[in-house]
Amino acid sequence: MFCVLPGEIVPAQHVNLKLGPGLRQIPLQDENITVSTKAGMVQHSANNAKWWIDSNSRRYVPAAQESVVGVVVQKAGEGFRVDIGSAHMASLDGLAFEGATKRNRPNLKIGSLVYARVSLAHKDMEPELECFDAQTRKAEGFGELKQGFLVKCSLRMARLLMSPDHFLLPFLGSLFPLEAAVGMNGRVWISASSPKQIIAMKRCIEGADPDGGGVSESDLKQFVHSLDLI
Repeated sequence: MFCVLPGEIVPAQHVNLKLGPGLRQIPLQDENITVSTKAGMVQHSANNAKWWIDSNSRRYVPAAQESVVGVVVQKAGEGFRVDIGSAHMASLDGLAFEGATKRNRPNLKIGSLVYARVSLAHKDMEPELECFDAQTRKAEGFGELKQGFLVKCSLRMARLLMSPDHFLLPFLGSLFPLEAAVGMNGRVWISASSPKQIIAMKRCIEGADPDGGGVSESDLKQFVHSLDLI
């Protein structure tokens, strides 16, 4: 991990290289080089196949293959326009769901929440979403999010929650059954069997957020154990 400024070259190389937010490939003579488009900390996966830049940006910039939580704001023809917290609304085709046909489409209403994957992201075009896995064509957890509660957090916190090494969601899941859908756009949908548990989850996410409370793991666990959540 190292810090970069916009325009700096990043040594991202892999046979199946995938670039996330903050990085872009540009042609230079006989090869492509990867350069940063924003300041931040360069991160990469364990096998070096995925590279991205972590920064404290407040507005989400869509990147292909990322999971997001969106709010349906308009029905547009045979699809929907969805607010994902970026500079532009995203489009979601009515057929971009598992098993959807022209006669059998999801009946999403204004205000409905969806967990979707960014299928197209380009600076000169509206981002496009789909609610299935591109390889299996199955929902794989994507689709309409019913009931539950929406929590907003920093983009950095969203990435932490997506990491299997972060303690919070596994810890809460060991205490009571829960469901969660984490969007890379700083939105987290949570659901549990009681309002008290949902409120506790919300407070824990907000408390652990580095851009908010930044409460330590031990203090959060002590706080949760002080509550009667079961």
